[in-house]
Amino acid sequence: MDFEQFVRAHEPAIRLGFFLGTFAAVGLWEVLAPRRALRVAKAYRWASNLGLVVLNTVIVRLLFPLAAVGMAAFAAENGWGLINHFQVPFWLALPLAVIAMDLVIWLQHVMVHAVPALWRLHRVHHADLDYDVTTGARFHPLEIILSMLIKFATIVVLGPSVAAVVIFEVLLNATAMFNHGNIRLPQGLDRLLRWVVVTPDMHRVHHSIEDDETNSNFGFNLSWWDRLFGTYREAPRAGHTGMSIGIRDFANPREVDRLDGMLWLPFRGEIKDYVINRRNYSGEVSK
Repeated sequence: MDFEQFVRAHEPAIRLGFFLGTFAAVGLWEVLAPRRALRVAKAYRWASNLGLVVLNTVIVRLLFPLAAVGMAAFAAENGWGLINHFQVPFWLALPLAVIAMDLVIWLQHVMVHAVPALWRLHRVHHADLDYDVTTGARFHPLEIILSMLIKFATIVVLGPSVAAVVIFEVLLNATAMFNHGNIRLPQGLDRLLRWVVVTPDMHRVHHSIEDDETNSNFGFNLSWWDRLFGTYREAPRAGHTGMSIGIRDFANPREVDRLDGMLWLPFRGEIKDYVINRRNYSGEVSK
């Protein structure tokens, strides 16, 4: 059994194992060495955030029973996608596909901030009043469906192998939980890691209530894209312990940290423009 066959045969166990292992590790780390004091009771938030995860999992399984892995297998069998068309060798195709799919996720993330209708969906993720491992999986079901459709289109155009899709999704889920963790890294290690991957201190800036800070550090996995496209910001102006997390005008835990409130959140309030902006602020940035 080669690597591709092994991944196909054990895909559910691989995904579940990495999810549970990463969740447990980051969750324990948060208890032992938290970066910030929480504003809302953890049990209250976790029940809602994890309830949303369960709901999204059920919806995805019902609407997309084959999921991304099934689409990748179908594309390979029919020779769809650039990688299959040009017969790129497996050892090269695997990392290329993982990196290319990560770029697509970065572009998708920028898009849901730049398009007002999509921001209304994505603000469910940003409205969390705290920032911890469960925030990394807190997305509205309609955004999850949109993300799956974009992922399917990417697979059809790119033609990644099943192994590449599984590795990408495992990495994305694991790094999303890691960089949303309420955890502290030594400053030197953080500075070194963020040349390759997104660290908690790097991504936490993105959850600031300040518009220009929210519109920076869009990466979930690789940190390269923010540096390359000019959306990288080293730290929040108020510092990581002093910054405010969430969205202005959405500060009631019953509205933003309860399951029914999260599901209704995209449909609340006036429709206003919300565009990528790079407003300049004076003043020193704290770390």
